[in-house]
Amino acid sequence: MNDTGSRHISVVVSSSPDEVYAYAADPANLPQWAGGLASDVRRDGDTLVVRSPMGEVRVDFTPINSFGVLDHEVTLPDGAVVHNPLRVLPHPEGAEVVFTVRRRDLSDAEFETDCAAVLRDLIALRDAVALRS
Repeated sequence: MNDTGSRHISVVVSSSPDEVYAYAADPANLPQWAGGLASDVRRDGDTLVVRSPMGEVRVDFTPINSFGVLDHEVTLPDGAVVHNPLRVLPHPEGAEVVFTVRRRDLSDAEFETDCAAVLRDLIALRDAVALRS
């Protein structure tokens, strides 16, 4: 097990970075594209409380910004906090959404499972934004 690696998972969306960012930053849309994280979302101040496959988790996003940064921290049911870098970048075909998966203390199989789940979520985001265009 290598516990220091990271992998960047990305998809290209044929919509503007502003459109993708606005959709992804709206908590109401989270269940439509982040199935690996959220099936139900409610607010507790600035924190999102979501029902997830891991149980109830708390999600804190960076404030809305003009740089395409959607980093967020997920507080798991056991209290562990996972920082998730997420960016929406300009791309010649629209926007590129890049999520950095950190290995943490995961086995190789668990890390691959996490990476596959993130890719599914990013594809769902791409498809959801395309339906709105």
